[in-house]
Amino acid sequence: MENQLNVLGTQLQLCCSHTGFTRKGFCYVPTNDSGNHSVCAIMTDEFLQFSKAEGNDLISPNPMYNFAGLKAGDKWCLCAIRWHQAISANVAPPVMLEATDQKALAVVSLEDLKALSNLNK
Repeated sequence: MENQLNVLGTQLQLCCSHTGFTRKGFCYVPTNDSGNHSVCAIMTDEFLQFSKAEGNDLISPNPMYNFAGLKAGDKWCLCAIRWHQAISANVAPPVMLEATDQKALAVVSLEDLKALSNLNK
């Protein structure tokens, strides 16, 4: 995880505890993460409902995976492709650029990320 860079080209920052593919709080993408969980996003009700409708229920607790479920305002490392799909559906949640791994750029553009960045708030 050391020396991982964010989409701004600086050191990757913490997204939130117990998130990301490795549940370490950083949205870095190890080689075994085929889902590219690189986008640090701030959940919205609209996105959570969209994700559930697409087959990925992030709202309901899942004790088997020690997952309490998410609510609006929670931060979470999203798969870059799901965030990209949410753009098309006009429900993409805001992102934290400092905590979004540069590997997200393989799927989404920096311009799209910046447009929905918490820096624009």
